Amino acid sequence: MSDPLRRAAGRLRRVAGRVRRGIAPGGAPENAPAPAAAPAPPPPPLPLVGYVVAGGGGAHPASAHVRVVRRTEQLAASGTAEVHQVDPETFVDGSDERPYVAVLVQRDILPVASVAPFLAAAADRGVAVVAEVDDDFFTASGRDRLARAEYDPDRLASIDALVRGADVVVVSTPELADVVRPIARDVVVVPNALDPTLWVPEPPDSTAAQPDDGGPEHRVLYMGTLTHAADLELLRDVFDDLTAPDGTPIRLEVIGVTEDDGPAWYRRVEVPDGHYPAFARWLVDHRTRWRAGVAPLRDEEFNRAKSDLKFLEYTALGLPAVVSDRPSYRLAGEHGAVLVPDDVAAWRDAVRTAVESGRAPERATRWVTSERTLGADGDAWSRVLLGERHHRPGGPVQHR
Repeated sequence: MSDPLRRAAGRLRRVAGRVRRGIAPGGAPENAPAPAAAPAPPPPPLPLVGYVVAGGGGAHPASAHVRVVRRTEQLAASGTAEVHQVDPETFVDGSDERPYVAVLVQRDILPVASVAPFLAAAADRGVAVVAEVDDDFFTASGRDRLARAEYDPDRLASIDALVRGADVVVVSTPELADVVRPIARDVVVVPNALDPTLWVPEPPDSTAAQPDDGGPEHRVLYMGTLTHAADLELLRDVFDDLTAPDGTPIRLEVIGVTEDDGPAWYRRVEVPDGHYPAFARWLVDHRTRWRAGVAPLRDEEFNRAKSDLKFLEYTALGLPAVVSDRPSYRLAGEHGAVLVPDDVAAWRDAVRTAVESGRAPERATRWVTSERTLGADGDAWSRVLLGERHHRPGGPVQHR
């Protein structure tokens, strides 16, 4: 037999032997399990967003909770990003080496002397700085209003420096965007929204609706910060001897707004100590105490940039909202807020009607629930912080 034939015959014998032993020509048993798939690569790390606000450990001013803290917690819970409260000192000196994609700084939390070093450190690290403001800290009338509320001039200087140096400024209303735009690089409007986990009604406190003095009365709620003391005066003649059609007295109750003990025409309500989440839950528990909520605003430049947060909160409490006919509440007026001109008789009539109803209109409740709660209010805020590359498609960011 020739050499080529011998080699061919040898190959045939080897193949036949493999077949008898159940071994495939490729060298592995035919019934051997398939090789294990390579492990999937780990998912990329979530972007990290930092924020700088007053307080810590869940104890923050109300504005920090509403505008920043509750939103960052919702952002983290959605799995879109990780969040971390930033210590400005360690951020500036470099001992905080976390890879932030953006850091949001609220209002005047940075001392004025710290603003420039903070902005420089962020620029060196390629971290976007987002400033957040929710009031008119910039016009002459706005600064005068804040000065009357004993707002420190250095705090105003801090806000001004931050807004001028930030990559983008987030504001709460289009009117405030108009105020900020001349000094900011970019401005985005993100309207206020409620955290639904705070405003879910539980069975009300059975004692909350009882009058303090034991007599029958209908109570109307007005709540706000100390910047609203002048607005409160608009209600003096409105509630003077005001009664319902059946003769029951209608009494104004005030939470915050002023530090005065309270003249005869309104009653101050003391709220247990606690921060915004506890305050919101206290209001929800005591919601049957009131028949309506009011939100007066003087016709001043400072007030034109105010948001409709009180309408949202009153509606969440199930109360009809009677508000001044100002730009702040024009959109709310389309969804159930009662807009009232600067006329005492019109205010008295509107309050009486709201007290007779005693409940928020269904369209107001629907709108607040479907469009003005966190998770249902669009994604403009997170898109500003994360940039389009990190975010799912959504509604447009309102650059103003």
